Amino acid sequence: MKSKIMLALVVMLGFITVMKAQNVSTRTNEFEVDFSDPKKLVTSTVPSINWITPIAETNYAQENRYSIKFEIESSTALKSISISIKESLEAVSRGTQTILPKEEEKNHATIERNLTLMDGENMLEIIAENMDGVKTISHKKVVVGSTTLADASKLNRTDYALIFATDQYDNWNDLVNPVFDSRTIAEELTKIYGFKVDMVENASQSEILKKLRDYAEKKYQPLDQLFIFFAGHGTYDQTFGEGFVVTKESLLNDEGKTSYLSHNRLRSIINNIPAEHIFLGMDVCFGGTFDQALASSRGGEEEVYKEQNQAEFLTRKLTYKTRRFLTSGGKTYVSDGIPGKHSPFAKSFLEALRSRGGRDGMLTLPELFTFVERLKIPPRLGEFGDNAPGSDFIFVAR
Repeated sequence: MKSKIMLALVVMLGFITVMKAQNVSTRTNEFEVDFSDPKKLVTSTVPSINWITPIAETNYAQENRYSIKFEIESSTALKSISISIKESLEAVSRGTQTILPKEEEKNHATIERNLTLMDGENMLEIIAENMDGVKTISHKKVVVGSTTLADASKLNRTDYALIFATDQYDNWNDLVNPVFDSRTIAEELTKIYGFKVDMVENASQSEILKKLRDYAEKKYQPLDQLFIFFAGHGTYDQTFGEGFVVTKESLLNDEGKTSYLSHNRLRSIINNIPAEHIFLGMDVCFGGTFDQALASSRGGEEEVYKEQNQAEFLTRKLTYKTRRFLTSGGKTYVSDGIPGKHSPFAKSFLEALRSRGGRDGMLTLPELFTFVERLKIPPRLGEFGDNAPGSDFIFVAR
């Protein structure tokens, strides 16, 4: 008798000892076990399927030709690997490729294939079976065709915004626009793009860290996005070669900088938040030193940004992990602006949001950057942490 069973249940029943299978990265793995010979299951291991391309659960493509790549590991020798294309999980396979692992691939195989998909929805199914009859099954959905781009705002995903704004300080001089700027940005994110916004105003370092911890403990869907924004004072220590966010209680003469929130700590905390797509915006002085290369350099650098085909971008955005940032300047002071009229950076950022991304209703980071790049103090767009090449962040107008 065969029964589909999730790994946690298999382990609980004591039939399977899981080793490398604990590292399964896909969110859709299921396990099928043949219980006809329970003795085999005492020492058998579950094959592990790790998708390299695509990574996201739902993916979009303009062309019918589609490339996939994945790895399979199994302490118990692999018997076979099959790749099937279906219209849905319950549908009959449109076609199946069966791969018999070579001797050197019995415990670890890397498979790369070019598939021909139909217009519309295609469910890719990978089945890895070991010599004991234990199977791992994993799925990814690929939607093919130009008309699918219109469905971007209907995907099962949530856009979050966590905004920290400080204009009242215990020891530093107060500012005029950070809270005003941030509230306006929050309004536009909610009204135009449907973000769930969390505003934190005039917070201490402890309060900022607690809120970041809350977001690190959230459960995220594969396509969820998180936008984090800081507005307020920032500073840079030449001796440490490090930039800092100035929090409400930061001291003016703090040589150890323990009352400040360092960019290095901020990078690590944000990078470890389990959302796949994170974009950090900083409208603070010396915000550009969030980029480690600039913080340790003696001069400015320029970056080249290339326009991307919208369809290509969307496919990449839904596939690759995003850790991108945009700051209001480099290793410099930036203007707080005239009271009630927004800082120069916030003004341009709001213009970008209000553009709704143009006719397609999708605002990409390269498009957003065009609104801010002509500021007198050039902003800086870059990446940090585990950012994957080709990643991006997209604001989808509702």
